[in-house]
Amino acid sequence: MAATTKPIPPPPPLPSLLDKLHRQTLIVDVDSWILRSPVCAFSYFMLVAVEAGGFLRGLLLLLLYPLLCLLGVGDDGARAARAMATVALVGLEENEVARVGRAVLPKFFLEAAAAEGVAAVSAAARVVAVSATFPRVMVDAFLREYVGVDTVVGVEVRSVGGFLAGLVDDEDAAEMAAKRLRGLFGDELEVVAGKKKELSGNGGAVGLVGAASSGRVHYLFSPYYCKHINKEHIVKGHFKNINKDGICSCSLKTTYFSTCPAPMNITYNVHPFSVWMQETFAVSEADTRGWRPLPRESYPRPLIFHDGRLAFLPTPSAALAMYTFLPFAVALVAFRTVAFSFLPYRLCFPVGAFTGMHYRLVAGHVPLAAGAGEEGRLYVCNHRTLLDPIIVAAALRRPVTAVTYSLSPVSELIAPIRTARLTRDRAKDQRNMASLLARGDLVVCPEGTTCREEYLLRLSPLFAELGADVNPVALDTRVGMFYGTSTKPGAKWMDPFYFMMNPRPAYRVEFLPSAAAAASERGDDSIEVANRVQRELGRALGFELTGLTRKDKYMTLAGNEGVVMPAAPKERHGRRD
Repeated sequence: MAATTKPIPPPPPLPSLLDKLHRQTLIVDVDSWILRSPVCAFSYFMLVAVEAGGFLRGLLLLLLYPLLCLLGVGDDGARAARAMATVALVGLEENEVARVGRAVLPKFFLEAAAAEGVAAVSAAARVVAVSATFPRVMVDAFLREYVGVDTVVGVEVRSVGGFLAGLVDDEDAAEMAAKRLRGLFGDELEVVAGKKKELSGNGGAVGLVGAASSGRVHYLFSPYYCKHINKEHIVKGHFKNINKDGICSCSLKTTYFSTCPAPMNITYNVHPFSVWMQETFAVSEADTRGWRPLPRESYPRPLIFHDGRLAFLPTPSAALAMYTFLPFAVALVAFRTVAFSFLPYRLCFPVGAFTGMHYRLVAGHVPLAAGAGEEGRLYVCNHRTLLDPIIVAAALRRPVTAVTYSLSPVSELIAPIRTARLTRDRAKDQRNMASLLARGDLVVCPEGTTCREEYLLRLSPLFAELGADVNPVALDTRVGMFYGTSTKPGAKWMDPFYFMMNPRPAYRVEFLPSAAAAASERGDDSIEVANRVQRELGRALGFELTGLTRKDKYMTLAGNEGVVMPAAPKERHGRRD
């Protein structure tokens, strides 16, 4: 049977396509449909290189980028993508790369997602997401947890002793993909006599792919297996990996429609997976240029927690700017650290502004200092960075004490304010906090951990059991290059330094009216007081309230409960001025 190649039709208008996908199984090309074109693969490999391998590996990838681009000339970047994956991944711990794929990359993939593609995924009953560019370990968590696909097929990476050792060739990857697909679809993929096995209630699948001429196409979308090949074609090298039955797959080796030859004397068998697909639609880059970014409120799952140091998408030009700025960033950190540690509070903001830090103190209810013989003021803040209590002290222009849970020894050493550790023993912590409050102003962050996005976590009600007036303080931060928070245990001591490495970090401080005195008069319990304070903070900041806790954050990002070994109560004295 001679091969006849028919062009894959473009998709119908979105409303008609969504109707067609209702209760169907969808096979979707991630690079063409879920992510908006053009997809800059370098940025995501750079994220993995820096977050999992460090800045030196990221620098190596950046320096090799011009040469890697030359590899992609003539094949739409397939060889370049594989080379970038090799530079970024080989030698890294498998668990660390998986952590980056789960905790760091979803934020950036969601920002690059197309609203139309995600809508198509949401309309289908079952979805297989296929990527010819990114290794599965990089996109699996994003696609399964945030887009809602059922299984992911992508480039596979070989692991040896827990470390990534290189990319798996397409033939082995095909076998691994087949196992996952059989696990999802079972006997629905069986083929009898070259025809789809009819199953009750199943109408096959719909494929959404990119145009063959517009970029990489995964082999699962190739409709042909080549059979009965003449020796002259083997000699010319058109076909590779011929098995004992004389069957080969052009696309397994090339992953392109355009490079699969179709001489008239070759008989084709249809790929079983393609037989199962009843319709396939191809979209070109020109068609997707008008596609809209996915609005944050339309995310299939809210992005509340994410990790990683880089606060921007590292395109080649942005990555070059970052590495150029790094030497100046180190000097900024040194100067800002000295300023906050030794200068009087009244000079912290002006000196910080001189170095590019932006502060905004919203005119409001700044409490007066406690009088002689009175206990200190209790300030309750939402938690954005480890610098929160220091910023509150600078805004008040007087010393405070901050209670902490998992502060690193380095952060305690350089802190310009008094700090005291909590033990997670409720009765003991309450007595210690009451003792500290009797001696001066006390700052607490009852969320228990930081949150980068515009959400407030549940407040621990312990502060409301101290019997003191509660002064809520609404804090917000903005960074452009580095995040000053992390869930990685060995990196938390660097949190304040990364925040101060930003060219123009910003802090917003607003003191709100006292909340607990009126609550106590009504006889509210501590949980009601904590919830009321959370609502006041959310209203002032415009943040959404949640019932999530520190445990939820660490389970999402690090796969543990975020528990540290209890430490004996310890107070460290900072400066007094």
